Amino acid sequence: MPRPMRLSSADDVRDNLTGLPGMAGAASWFARHQTEYVHAMLIGLHRFRTVNLAYGHAGGDSVLAEIARRIADFTAEELEADALVARVGGGEFLVASSGAISRERWQWLAEALTRHISRSLPMRGDELHLVPRTALLRGLPGEDGAALIDRLDQALGTLQQQTGRRLLWADGSHRARGRSAARLEADLIGAMARDEIGLVFQPQYAVAGGLLVGVEALARWDHPQLGRMGAETLFAIAERGDHVTQLSRHIARKALSIAAAWQEQLALSLNVTAEDLANDRFAMDFTDLLEAMGFSPARLTLEVTEHALVADFARSSEALAELAGLGVRIALDDFGTGYANFRTLKALPLDTIKLDASLLRDVDTDNRDRAILTAIVAMARALGLKLVCEGVERESQLAVLAEEGCDTFQGFLRSGPVGADEIAALI
Repeated sequence: MPRPMRLSSADDVRDNLTGLPGMAGAASWFARHQTEYVHAMLIGLHRFRTVNLAYGHAGGDSVLAEIARRIADFTAEELEADALVARVGGGEFLVASSGAISRERWQWLAEALTRHISRSLPMRGDELHLVPRTALLRGLPGEDGAALIDRLDQALGTLQQQTGRRLLWADGSHRARGRSAARLEADLIGAMARDEIGLVFQPQYAVAGGLLVGVEALARWDHPQLGRMGAETLFAIAERGDHVTQLSRHIARKALSIAAAWQEQLALSLNVTAEDLANDRFAMDFTDLLEAMGFSPARLTLEVTEHALVADFARSSEALAELAGLGVRIALDDFGTGYANFRTLKALPLDTIKLDASLLRDVDTDNRDRAILTAIVAMARALGLKLVCEGVERESQLAVLAEEGCDTFQGFLRSGPVGADEIAALI
């Protein structure tokens, strides 16, 4: 997935564990946006210290790093490039945006982010489910950043003492009025029926030569009242109403239809969800879809994260192997985030591993990160796997990838996600 770890541009020393700005970076961001309306949320991991007690500080640190990545990925997907993601405490993270966002949409984003963070975390044979508490706030132009953060912190403290409640507006108001969850689910079903779910495509380029070699399809929904929603929020809404498989199928059908019309046989990547793999008919139904669309299996890559495999690894592996037998390529997404293991690499019919942007962030400046990349490249070559590198933003990063012999890259250095017409023009 093309989700670079977006950082504030503030001149702040990054947190060594997560790579995010700290409190000073957050203060600098608020100062730059003091004349604007700002929406902010403070996310706290409830009783996180029990993780440290159960798994030690090393285990707790790995969980924090993964949570930070999930928050940064979500923010990059759903908000503007200058949105703030910062770590402001042991298990506390701050997200802020100066974009035009309704109060209702900010609350939905918070709920979607909560679900994204709450997904299972593999930990030494166990599965953790951390459900955060989130304080929300809409600041007025001219309000001091420190005061806003203090209000959020007080609200989060109140929330941590309450049972069952997950969100609280720091201004003391009630939940945002407007569309209920059921109404939004109905809106989504109607949008699929009217073909209103749009797609953008993240270009993928060959490291050697820079030619366009493929694209990754990503869903977008321009809700008439709430504005644009990215894939994470879309699937969060679908999950509440058990419509994930329907939404995933809708996106796949639309992406295959668009890509089939391109003159060149450009490779297409689609993301696979845990709900897809839990369906006994997934491989059969997807085979029928490819045949119905007249789309060559050899042009398609299905991207799967380890999270999507957790529920039933054996069944997931069997379904993916069936599709791989047709010529579909299978990619392990988000590799390098700390949980992919050699059992996964051995058991799945993999063609590609996608290196997460967080792994490559400092590969051009940190010798240890470079050494890790060298080791991963050697492992991939030994296993006959291709390497796709996500989140490439600097020429110096690309130069390292070329020297190490990586295959493909994607990121804002060349292009962010674009529309189908722009892909046709690039071809």
